[in-house]
Amino acid sequence: MRPMNMKNAILKTRLLLAGVLALTSLAATAHAAAPGIQGTTFNLTAAPAYLTQPDGQAVYSWGYGCTNTTGVTFAPTTTTAGFCNTMQVPGPTLIVTEGQAVTVTLTNNLPTSAGNTSILFPGLNVTATGGVAGLMTQEAAPAGTVTYSFTAPTPGTRSYYSGTQGDLQVEMGLYGAIIVLPATVQSGCTAVGGLPAHYIAPGNTAEADFRLAASAYDNPHTCYDREYLFQFSEMDPNIHTQAEAQVLATTGCAAGAAGCSLNVPTEPYHPAYFMINGRSMPDDMDTNYAPQYPHQPYNGNPHMHPGEMVLLRIIGQGRWQHPFHEHANHVRILARDGNLILTPNGNLAGPALFTTTTTPGMAMDGIFYYTGRGLNWDMYGHRPYTPAAGAPAADPLSKLPCTPDANGYNTSDTTALNYYEWCQDHNKPLQSAPFGDVSAGGPVTLPDPNILTLGAWYGGSPYLGPNATSRSTGCAPAGSPQSNAPSCGSTGVTPPSGTIANSPGGEAGFAFMWHSHNEREITTNNIFPGGMMMMMLVDSREFQIDESN
Repeated sequence: MRPMNMKNAILKTRLLLAGVLALTSLAATAHAAAPGIQGTTFNLTAAPAYLTQPDGQAVYSWGYGCTNTTGVTFAPTTTTAGFCNTMQVPGPTLIVTEGQAVTVTLTNNLPTSAGNTSILFPGLNVTATGGVAGLMTQEAAPAGTVTYSFTAPTPGTRSYYSGTQGDLQVEMGLYGAIIVLPATVQSGCTAVGGLPAHYIAPGNTAEADFRLAASAYDNPHTCYDREYLFQFSEMDPNIHTQAEAQVLATTGCAAGAAGCSLNVPTEPYHPAYFMINGRSMPDDMDTNYAPQYPHQPYNGNPHMHPGEMVLLRIIGQGRWQHPFHEHANHVRILARDGNLILTPNGNLAGPALFTTTTTPGMAMDGIFYYTGRGLNWDMYGHRPYTPAAGAPAADPLSKLPCTPDANGYNTSDTTALNYYEWCQDHNKPLQSAPFGDVSAGGPVTLPDPNILTLGAWYGGSPYLGPNATSRSTGCAPAGSPQSNAPSCGSTGVTPPSGTIANSPGGEAGFAFMWHSHNEREITTNNIFPGGMMMMMLVDSREFQIDESN
């Protein structure tokens, strides 16, 4: 996905302050979730390999991987294409349950001249056996092993990384995530596999449950519906190039022999690659476990339906602070480094963050959701028409009710297409003259569709769902595949009518750019767009979000 029109589309996307765009049919398999390996005994290796970047470079790196996957399973349970190579960046996400006895055995398969290596598990009480004594923990000598044992603590998201020569080894890619799940289902939370049914479009089946657990913590206020893991890191290719050259120059040397070591300067530090889960944009929007990234299996491309409570697991890896901004809403922080933030009387007390700024090694968990509140128009496009004699019947979906709950949302029927609609905007038209300004009759000024329809991101409709354009206008533009409304003639009344051509099983939602607020970090080797950037997709409930890979 590197055509020039993608670059143009993303450049134009940034012009929309709200970040709202309509989707046509972007690669619908590029979803995210929080994939990893689950168990109590993990056999890892530290090894070298090359990481690919969107500019075509293959960067020599080190990473943790699996010596085998015996005794572990890929999570979530819906995962169908998981793999764990002997090296990946980030390292395998280790998923355990609180109270379990966990062992991690590390084998050092790095080049001999790289010396010892290790793993730190900050915040965990770890017993290390075997290996050799290091400055911060027991280390595995070249070709040697070391075993770390601990009891999984309270739930939460945490990082792990090398405790040996961290300025070089963490930079080279030796880091990963560990997720501790609650041992019990909290009152009020729905157990995994039992999420309430929601609207199912004709021809679709019920959507699978891709959560790792029912709640993020041992607290009923931390229930969630969907989750994603994002690890932010950066790379200075000069360091990697020097490490590669020195490794090649010392090939075959004996451990401990004179000259059998690396002396790679890590300052001054000038990173040129900025990554989410080991990939830079647009690679991070390809699927998890995509075969073209054998050593970068995790992606970054969150999908959600309106009203869903989405758990974001966020870790700052590497050496820089990363101010990441999630468009469309703030993120309500639940915890930092596995520590739930509560008031003295037990209520959630975490801040709502405009940017989830992470410092190196810091992890946080937060809740994000989107409902469309504040748009000031009906994003479901409810505007029923009166059919002319002999015309097809009116679309019944254009007459959906919206009964506000105590907070103003339509929540009485979880199977309704417009579940969690903000009822104050129900039946509000967007504007009668969409090419004009606010004074032309609407609450907002839409961008000129003749400019913004270039590329895959903008589908041309301000409404949510594959048939929202026809529902909102009460008629179908000439040549439109919609058959449930009479023709509008040669032109439609919703700009630029006719571009939403998806079936009910297709994708036609809103896209919000999520990206670093450090502009340097949304480049790939100084080329924009790239780096720490991805798209968050709000999908109509007709669309099945499939995160099985």
